[in-house]
Amino acid sequence: MKSWKNYFKEMAIIAGVVLLVFLMMDYNSRLDKLNQLNDKALTVRAEATEVNQTQITLQTQIAEATSDAITEREARNSGEIQEGDQRIVPLPSDGPPLPDTFIPTPVPERIKKWQVWMELFFGR
Repeated sequence: MKSWKNYFKEMAIIAGVVLLVFLMMDYNSRLDKLNQLNDKALTVRAEATEVNQTQITLQTQIAEATSDAITEREARNSGEIQEGDQRIVPLPSDGPPLPDTFIPTPVPERIKKWQVWMELFFGR
């Protein structure tokens, strides 16, 4: 017959193995969660890099748009003048408008059926 010491020892070993199995399952789930978080961190880092690049591009465009040279060029293109410039505005002529030159398109010659058949048979 087994003594209480041996029985207690076997129960402690069984309880230890069961505890070890539960700890391994918990460790495995934590590793899985860590891998998911690492994947998400990579995605977020890539998005953050893209957003930073977009911000830099927009800041560059703002700096270009507010520069004096660009502002002056756009103002000149829209018809504004600086002090000392003389504005020249073309005026329409007083006479009747000039007629547009019309070039008639030639009307294609209508081919008769017998001419088509002659061309098919005799190759003229």
